[in-house]
Amino acid sequence: MTEDKNTQDHAADSAEADTATAEQAEQAEVCFDYREIEEMMAVIEEKNRLLQEHTDRIKRLQADFDNYRRRTRQEKEELSALVVQNMIKDLLPLLDNFERAMSADAGQDAEAFKSGLEMVYRQFTGILEKNGLEPLAAQGATFDPQFHEAVMRVEDDSQPEGTIVEELQKGYRVRGKIIRPSMVKVVGC
Repeated sequence: MTEDKNTQDHAADSAEADTATAEQAEQAEVCFDYREIEEMMAVIEEKNRLLQEHTDRIKRLQADFDNYRRRTRQEKEELSALVVQNMIKDLLPLLDNFERAMSADAGQDAEAFKSGLEMVYRQFTGILEKNGLEPLAAQGATFDPQFHEAVMRVEDDSQPEGTIVEELQKGYRVRGKIIRPSMVKVVGC
């Protein structure tokens, strides 16, 4: 029976020790005084203020970027329309000359009609050159796939291989960019 009593005493001591440790832990957790709590709250408020400032800044930047995208898209559309308007404005005198030629008396001599067409052609090429159009050189040049499109090959021992012997359709570039390669006949085996 003494053993049972010792076991009970030991269990009671152990329970009291656990209770005392729990009370000490509770007391250790609540060790802040009023000034420390105020300082922590001030730090939290400052962090919240900074977070709000950064959030507002990000929202403003996003709105600015959306406005920038919209504005640049609109400017591109306006610029494109302006380019087309200017090109059409340059072509209007050419259209006038074609209308005059079509309404001319059919009884006029062929030489005068040909002369009029040559004038219209020069006017048209002048307008295109003014807007940056340049013909590509092909006849007698060495074939270059960046500027030429070979549609036929011919054998000619008097010419080196890869030489362009005939231009079938002119090629053009506008301000350095190829818009149509020349269609050519090339010496090759």
